[in-house]
Amino acid sequence: MTKEIKVGNIYIGGTNPVTVQSMTNTKTEDKENTLKQICRLSEAGADLVRIAVPTVAAAGAVKYLVQNSPVPLIADIHYDYRLAIKCAENGISKIRINPGNISNKENLKKLVEVLKDKDIPVRIGINGGSLEKDIEKIYGNTAEALVISAIRNAGIFEELGFSKICLSVKSSDVLKTIEAYRLLSKKCDYPLHIGITETGILSKGIIKSSVGVGALLSEGIGDTVRISLTGDPVNEVETAVEILRCLQLKEKGIEIISCPTCGRTEIDVKGISEKIYDECKKINKKLKIAVMGCCVNGIGEAGDADFGVAGGKKESIIFYKGNKIKTCPNDEILKELLNLVEISN
Repeated sequence: MTKEIKVGNIYIGGTNPVTVQSMTNTKTEDKENTLKQICRLSEAGADLVRIAVPTVAAAGAVKYLVQNSPVPLIADIHYDYRLAIKCAENGISKIRINPGNISNKENLKKLVEVLKDKDIPVRIGINGGSLEKDIEKIYGNTAEALVISAIRNAGIFEELGFSKICLSVKSSDVLKTIEAYRLLSKKCDYPLHIGITETGILSKGIIKSSVGVGALLSEGIGDTVRISLTGDPVNEVETAVEILRCLQLKEKGIEIISCPTCGRTEIDVKGISEKIYDECKKINKKLKIAVMGCCVNGIGEAGDADFGVAGGKKESIIFYKGNKIKTCPNDEILKELLNLVEISN
């Protein structure tokens, strides 16, 4: 079991549920638009949100964002430790640093003093693209190298009397990332932030992330997760939440099960499923709804759904807990299912 650390009002590690993170892609100094995106991410299911802090202006915006954010915020710092200190002074809940570009021990000591004073944890984020040169020279850009870097840098913080640490060892290579986290989980009890970095555009990135993150979570590895996708970060949150639901690590929320469709299909399975999800995705209870294209794969294959529909040529069967409750015209399917959702709430 990993150690537990507190990030704002959220606990990570130990026996706590796996938390979902994402990162804004707005300019942080654009406070209003950044806050709007933070709120959207929170509404989608993010427990924590990370913001990039590359400038003094961005660090200055942190105070406003912290005061107005619905979730704890994490400052992502590269190169300049002074920006991390400024964020800590402005109320940030967690600092993420990359030791590949912040390695001066005296500067880290100054940062640690502030982190101790403010009781703020740190994530030491090791990336395949920014390994320390001495480690890469000996071990290459390998899973072992990522782990050696993580343990070494955690040791530096421990030597400075600081132990509120979270670690990550990410690569864009799925198999390398899985191997690195497996090795790291055997060598330490720090909470682990997991993810596949730089996965690319939506469809490809979701596949890479689901394979890598899903494999690790299924083995009990990972305390907090960020899915990295190019584009709207809300997609990251929705993907992470769905991965957790598939692994039964998160139960609340709506789950739509729908058939792949075939020549027997009589209803608009895709359209109905998407509309139900859009209408119900903010529901904060466990609910499974089935949209099945015909009676062949209808109630039988979706018998564990709370309720659903099995399509017919002109009329369809509405069922509840595996039992038929009524039939309805196909143009009323959506209305009938949404009525059942409302009743169940």
